[in-house]
Amino acid sequence: MVPDPRIAVCPGSYDPVTLGHVDIITRAAGMFDEVIVAVVNASVRKNKTLFDADERMAFIEHATAHLPNVSVDTFDTLVVEYARRRGAKAIVKGLRAISDFEYEFEMNQLNRRLAPDVESVFVMASPQYSFLSSSGIKEMATFGGDIRDLVPEEVAERLQEALAR
Repeated sequence: MVPDPRIAVCPGSYDPVTLGHVDIITRAAGMFDEVIVAVVNASVRKNKTLFDADERMAFIEHATAHLPNVSVDTFDTLVVEYARRRGAKAIVKGLRAISDFEYEFEMNQLNRRLAPDVESVFVMASPQYSFLSSSGIKEMATFGGDIRDLVPEEVAERLQEALAR
């Protein structure tokens, strides 16, 4: 009998995807048989996204094309409902700082209440990405900061176009 594949979901807004995100996704791909990068299409805690879901998905698909066990999808439900629907037993989240831990700890407790069969797996940010956030990237790009070594190349180009308007 073949064991069930180990499937994980990496949820987020990814507006835009950063090299820190790509690092976490790459590391998750080494731990799981399949990783689904789930792009939230209806966030209750964030403002309107700069890029629509299709463009965010395309950025991630290009940035993870070298990872054969990674796919990209959108979701607009509770992440645990999405994980169950996709057969995932784990939700992978990257942690940069104590503030991330506090938020993710709370989310983990709520998710465990709703779906005790879906585990949360926390991956510490690599040191070179521990300060990196999508909102920080957008702010840097807005004021002309060089973000080329912090995001995939096509993201840097699109940010310049989008924020130059």
